[in-house]
Amino acid sequence: VKMGAFAAVCVVFFTLLISGISRATYQPTWESIDSRPLPEWYDQAKFGIFIHWGVFSVPSFGSEWFWWYWQKEKRQEYVHFMQSNYPPDFQYQDFAQQFTAEFFNAKEWTDIFASSGAKYIVLTTKHHEGFTLWGSKNSWNWNAVDVGPKRDLVDEVATALRENGSLRLGLYHSLFEWFNPLFEQDAANKFTTNYFPTTKTLPELYDLVMKYKPEVLWSDGDGNAPDKYWNSTAFLAWLYNDSPVRDTVVTNDRWGQDCICKHGGYYTCTDRYQPGHLLKHKWENCMTIDSKSWGYRRNAPLSDYLTIEQLVATLVETVSCGGNLLMNIGPTHDGRISPIFEERLRQMGQWLKVNGEAIYNTSAWRVQSETTKMWYTARPQEKTVFAILLDWPDKGWVILNEPVATQGSTKVELLGYGSLQWEPAMASGLNITLPPLSFRQMPCQWAWTLKLTGAS
Repeated sequence: VKMGAFAAVCVVFFTLLISGISRATYQPTWESIDSRPLPEWYDQAKFGIFIHWGVFSVPSFGSEWFWWYWQKEKRQEYVHFMQSNYPPDFQYQDFAQQFTAEFFNAKEWTDIFASSGAKYIVLTTKHHEGFTLWGSKNSWNWNAVDVGPKRDLVDEVATALRENGSLRLGLYHSLFEWFNPLFEQDAANKFTTNYFPTTKTLPELYDLVMKYKPEVLWSDGDGNAPDKYWNSTAFLAWLYNDSPVRDTVVTNDRWGQDCICKHGGYYTCTDRYQPGHLLKHKWENCMTIDSKSWGYRRNAPLSDYLTIEQLVATLVETVSCGGNLLMNIGPTHDGRISPIFEERLRQMGQWLKVNGEAIYNTSAWRVQSETTKMWYTARPQEKTVFAILLDWPDKGWVILNEPVATQGSTKVELLGYGSLQWEPAMASGLNITLPPLSFRQMPCQWAWTLKLTGAS
């Protein structure tokens, strides 16, 4: 009888364990929310793709902030563009009918993203214009199912990613909307009322999580309203305690005024954030290949696009300093990834095929760099240090001053090539002999990795 009772207790215990009742519970306070460990997969991934796509992709002029610059700030170049190309009674909402996505193929997109070496994507489900890429019940007739493509674009991307299996789904969502009357009313009331978040923002956030189960939730656009107005800590407590992605989801730091770089799963601090040194908290550098805009621009000159050399250098510096890189592209209104974006993504993938060992699953080393043209990463569990050279030295050797190496036990390799000879440098470190390679013999074209096994 006693054994039977003990077995019954065990069954109850394990049932509770499986149901999640015994898991850590997070309270709706920043102290509790910020205590949650960041899921390990995110730090290991290092590299993701940001996708800015929406009604702003139709005018594709100037910026994804087109509506605001045209109607609110009335910037001259935007006003002139509209006066020169559209009838006087044309409204921004009229662009939605032209957001057609007829060439959009989620599988083709996913193949391109996978070829880049990225491990996750972040799709804009709703930017500050308020137009949703899924059939949000809280965005009647201002969503991609009711108007324009008349398709659930979020679902198509999510399905293609999961069929591919090599990329995790992330979703961007703007808390506020520029011209939503409910938000304007709350703002006029100095956010003492909360009509907008309770009827629009929060229902959409819950809907996105329950429908699509994203593993990155990228919040943005606090509208100068505090986190209490957005009820951010209560939502995040639900996300971490009870949502279908509670164990794997990661979030950023944009959950209300004064939250950025202070609260959240990882910090973004500002767009194109690159501190140049190691931070105590996990962070992300969100940046864009088109240096002047996040959305697609028909009028962008070639000089505004970052070169692959610049993009590789950005990735290397970001990872060396403990961050993740989220690199943005802007698709066209008809659903194409333009050739220049595709080329940059595939080039990044070519580089990572050779050098990915120095990026994925690495950690910051005790020293981040010796010069701006050479950055370190490490795999301490393997007693391995990586030195990534952004320029190939003109001379036939390179001196690394920081690593501590031992002849007979330290091995040096050039990734994609093989073993190299080295000797102790006169002061400290290593003097590594580089092979005399022609351009065609190089293991890659843009940056080169020295792998030091048995160094510290």
